[in-house]
Amino acid sequence: MKKHLLLNGEWRMTDQYLDVYAPYSKELIGQFAIATEIDVQQAIESAHAATSKMAMLTAIQRAQILEQLSNLFAEHREEAATIISLESAKPLKYAVAEIDRTIETYKFAAEEAKRLAGELIPMDASKGGEGRFAYTLREPIGVIAAITPFNFPQNLVAHKVGPALAAGNTIVLKPATQTALSAHFLAKLLAQTDLPAGAFNLVTGSGKLIGDTFLAHPQVKMITFTGSPAVGISLRNRAGLKKVTLELGSNAGVIVDGGVPLENIMDRIVMGAFSNQGQVCISLQRIYVMDNVLDSFLKQFTEKIIQLKLGNPLDPKTDLTSMISETEQQRAYAWIQEAVNEGAQIITGGRIENNILLPTVLYNVPSHSRVSCEEIFAPVVIINTVSTIDEAIEAINDSNYGLQAGIFTTSIETAFKASKKLQVGGVIINDVPTYRVDHMPYGGVKDSGTGKEGIKYAIEEMTEMKLVIWNNN
Repeated sequence: MKKHLLLNGEWRMTDQYLDVYAPYSKELIGQFAIATEIDVQQAIESAHAATSKMAMLTAIQRAQILEQLSNLFAEHREEAATIISLESAKPLKYAVAEIDRTIETYKFAAEEAKRLAGELIPMDASKGGEGRFAYTLREPIGVIAAITPFNFPQNLVAHKVGPALAAGNTIVLKPATQTALSAHFLAKLLAQTDLPAGAFNLVTGSGKLIGDTFLAHPQVKMITFTGSPAVGISLRNRAGLKKVTLELGSNAGVIVDGGVPLENIMDRIVMGAFSNQGQVCISLQRIYVMDNVLDSFLKQFTEKIIQLKLGNPLDPKTDLTSMISETEQQRAYAWIQEAVNEGAQIITGGRIENNILLPTVLYNVPSHSRVSCEEIFAPVVIINTVSTIDEAIEAINDSNYGLQAGIFTTSIETAFKASKKLQVGGVIINDVPTYRVDHMPYGGVKDSGTGKEGIKYAIEEMTEMKLVIWNNN
């Protein structure tokens, strides 16, 4: 279980950090260092055995457990953020922001645990319904298997663990191998709450082995997955009658309309394109600018990018550092070179220095280039010009993905047109598509996935509806 860490421009093996954080993996609920098939089965069976204990908890008890977890993250905020930076080279200030969101996400989950309710059905609205009274209930689905990526190793996990426990389910978590220590830290904190033993289980190791075991085991009732389309679609196609929710990424675009004060939006665009080295599902990857403001946009955008501080992720001032691995950096660099060979122009960046892929802007990129039509998941953004809003909307829709899109405009009419015609799960008016808060519905269309996250909406996915009818005749 070796990983790389970039410090001061030098790749180093992180065995020493595994030693430092080894205690987190010693006394965990259902935790196995590198899972075998038997380990995964045992974790699932542990979760299944705990379903009766979870069913006995009241809504307020589930809420209190999640409040305890939120408070523990608040107490260990800096430690949790440092682990993220050490594991993934995420700049520390973004890691701290992630922990702050994680704290809030578990608070939202605690509140939603107390709001789990059905609805009244007016049976007498139909002939034959007279004298009958009906309502629906939301009941836990049982054992949920969660598979999460490296880029937000606490908050994306919280979006699965939080609603699962709020709804009264048990869960088996398979985190990304690159960020398993963050999952171990979560397990350590959960062990300090009143959560019943076995309700949370952690397995780490081969994604294929663990995923295949999740699919085959009859006690797993739902799989919730965040990751690549190829893996997600494979899981869904083989899941049978298990419920599946998928968040599969995007190549998110934004439209910059004429008349928008560029100086007011530039910081948001830079953040959207380059935060966490572009390793964000809704990272801003495609920018469509009205041709009459292109020159001013490029000038201001480039000036802001030059101001970014690159280097050690543990430096609180660092804005951008290395990607998750050398392999991923080389892949992204190859895509850049491919786009240039296809006619794109490098405005800035486009090379690797001190093991960091510099923030890169490509102009006039063909729509068939991989940096345009696929998810690059790197600090790379493309800029193309358009003449009309309709042309810009068509360009954003010309994608297999549809998670979120943004538009900056001063026209209410244009904003409404974009909100209606953009083929995405979320349209962000006057902000970048990278915008997300943790209680809003979040999920895409097309190859971006199925189902919704956001605590309330995830709970709906993680429960079964039961209808109760009383005949009072």
